[in-house]
Amino acid sequence: MKSVCFYFKIHQPFRLKRYRFFDIGNDHYYYDDFANDEIVSRLAQTSYIPMAETLLKMIEESNREFKCAISISGTAIEQLQLYVPEFIELLKKLADTGCVEFLSGTFSHGLASLEDPEEFIRQVKVHDDIMQRLFGVKPKVFANTELIYDDEIATLIAGMGFKTVLTEGAKHILGWKSPNYLYQSASAPELKLLLTNNKLADDIALNFNNTAWDEYPLTADKYIDWLASLPEQEQVVNLYMSMETFGSFLPKDSGIFDFMRALPRFAKEKGVCFTTPSDVVAKLKPVDMISVPFPISDIDEARDVSAWKGNELQNEALGKLYATAERVNLCTDRRLKQDWEYLQSSDHFYYMSTKNMADGASHAAFSPYDSPFAAFTNYMNVLADFIVRVEEQYPEEIDNEELNSLLLTIRNQAAEINELNKEVKTLRNNILNADDSTNAPKDELIEVAKKGDVESPKRGRKPAIKATKKPAAKKSK
Repeated sequence: MKSVCFYFKIHQPFRLKRYRFFDIGNDHYYYDDFANDEIVSRLAQTSYIPMAETLLKMIEESNREFKCAISISGTAIEQLQLYVPEFIELLKKLADTGCVEFLSGTFSHGLASLEDPEEFIRQVKVHDDIMQRLFGVKPKVFANTELIYDDEIATLIAGMGFKTVLTEGAKHILGWKSPNYLYQSASAPELKLLLTNNKLADDIALNFNNTAWDEYPLTADKYIDWLASLPEQEQVVNLYMSMETFGSFLPKDSGIFDFMRALPRFAKEKGVCFTTPSDVVAKLKPVDMISVPFPISDIDEARDVSAWKGNELQNEALGKLYATAERVNLCTDRRLKQDWEYLQSSDHFYYMSTKNMADGASHAAFSPYDSPFAAFTNYMNVLADFIVRVEEQYPEEIDNEELNSLLLTIRNQAAEINELNKEVKTLRNNILNADDSTNAPKDELIEVAKKGDVESPKRGRKPAIKATKKPAAKKSK
């Protein structure tokens, strides 16, 4: 039986407000709350909520035979909690069905996998902690930002304990091979690879409403026929699309939601089943190893990472940002750490792309800026203020090794103080519970305990509290 897995991506960055050079050092709030509220609320009403409700209906109407996967970034979750909390409740309902698998990823939908392995691992942990807390699930399958992947990233993903990763079925990597099989990583053989089928995904995402397309109109039975007619030996078809495609790029009046609801019925007639990525991996064996020496992604015709690292502007911004990584992660300033998360979103660098439409790029269509240079200038102004705040806490004159040593000493001292406080508390309790036969009054003993000489066991001395009676008054002769 042919297996099909739908993946729906949800991501929203915290968009930056217009930030001038003269704001540096004076304004530490960087975000366009109005734009964030308006965009997220609009997409929720036109796309996210109707699509989530459609998925719930598909699961119910198919007697739970319809299954799919959802990938959602941490920054999207935070904005949805802030502006459209009812959608979070719908996601919880989807999780409760047991028919929707939530994927792991990076919190900020950032590029740390290309720039800073330690930050990459930290971001994944933050993301998965949120998934566990909100939806009660621990993700088992990993999907990086825009499906970015190569052999080095594979070793990082495997090192975090993941057994499966979703990435792009790029033609220049596969060659003559089909993406409709389960593969394994050449650099981390224990890691299984699920590859997306771009053509069949684009037939929905790009061509469903395209009247110039030679297959227009696309109907549910026609689409299922295409899936069923694939070679019998091909194991699984992975269809990866942005959730905002449904209802936003493809409006409701195009019939896209009706198309989706009809798929399970025709699939059952043709012997096509819907599945989750974990179910696929559980029942299939890899057919071959795939080596990816250079990073790939699901963006643009090139399917590489030039959308974010293709010019000097982007590389300058990325270099400046990640140069602060070690110091930011050492600090305890919650606001600074939050800005660090939000500034990593890949969208900020995507807007700086100078690729043109001939390259298959459509960056300008998604950018709130007039030009890539305006995006770069605005971001660098924000980043300059952010760096000033980081250096206020950890001056640039102190190198990272010295800074680590100082902070380690401070933390050790804090831990020692906590231990001493615990010892004093224990001793006070012992005094309060002392036998009534004790000659000294308890209040006096407690007072002595407050002043007692309590040293850390690390220094080789045991805690000691000395209490003595007051000398008796001499009798007058």
